[in-house]
Amino acid sequence: ASDITLFGAFSTGLLLSGFVAPAVGRDIDAHGGRRVLVAGSLLAAASMAVLATAANEAMLVVGWLLTGVASAATLYDAGFATLHQFAGASFRRSVTVMTLLGGFASTVFWPLSRYLLETGGWREAFAVYAVLHLPLCLPLHALCVPRGAQRAQVAAAVAPSAVAPMPAAFLWIAVAMSLVSFVTAAVSAHLMTLLSVTGLAARDAVLIGSLIGPMQVAGRIVEYGAARNVAATSTGTFAFALMAVALCVLAEVRGVWIIALAFVITYGWANGVFTIVRGTVPRALFGAHGYGSLLGRLARPQFFARAVAPVALSLVQSVDPSRRVAPYLLAALGIAALVAYRRALMLAAPVTAAGG
Repeated sequence: ASDITLFGAFSTGLLLSGFVAPAVGRDIDAHGGRRVLVAGSLLAAASMAVLATAANEAMLVVGWLLTGVASAATLYDAGFATLHQFAGASFRRSVTVMTLLGGFASTVFWPLSRYLLETGGWREAFAVYAVLHLPLCLPLHALCVPRGAQRAQVAAAVAPSAVAPMPAAFLWIAVAMSLVSFVTAAVSAHLMTLLSVTGLAARDAVLIGSLIGPMQVAGRIVEYGAARNVAATSTGTFAFALMAVALCVLAEVRGVWIIALAFVITYGWANGVFTIVRGTVPRALFGAHGYGSLLGRLARPQFFARAVAPVALSLVQSVDPSRRVAPYLLAALGIAALVAYRRALMLAAPVTAAGG
């Protein structure tokens, strides 16, 4: 299959995730997270099986579309909505623990993926992941999600959303989170290029890039310790501001290793905390009623942003021979995200000081 087909199918899967995310959130509100997570695990296994056995480009596209739906039903937003139903007062700390453990995903599965690709090939890699979903993820979702927790949320699912009276605040928070999603997706896809065009040596660029994961985990560990003392909205301001600072630093690396190191520390830290902010700030701003639906509505534009970001940045770089425009564009988007977030805070008074 051509690169265009592969990346196009992947991006289309992300777009489909955005389309189905609100429906996933509503279903969790009405029926609890167990059946959504179980169905997501089964669909994820099926999608990996389709990709492993793909005989043509059409099957590859189908496999990535199925993966898109499975992602909406199994990743952070579905997990946050499920946690919300039974975590109670410990919701914020529970979100932090979930993201802390999730931060090790790339640490474990990137090396595993590379090993599977080198020893067996991409079909074998997909087959292994298809099998892993069944004995690992499926039992955890089926057996560890409390059965009765969702019943207390049925009333909330049919109640008017707390967002309804303040559509402007919702719009601004959606814009802020989508801008950050765009930036992080673009940086993930083009990090080596972004660092190399600043004059940084390829070896140093690889080393710097490898530090992002540990910095994400470090940020979440600190957030876990400070969760009881700092309001969720204040943590959000810190994350958005630090992301803006990191992107401004990236634009000024200019081949200097220590500046590149400053970028990776601030960017990784901000990215790690931002994942927690996605789950805690919406509840602090808009309340707990219809929380799954709320997260689903916020997730839709974020999935769209992630889908278009890598291609959009590629287009920017293709029309800019110097490749100096892209870092400044990302910095501008980071600043815009901070402004949009602060605007949302001005328009919606938090319902609790710490977001539950």
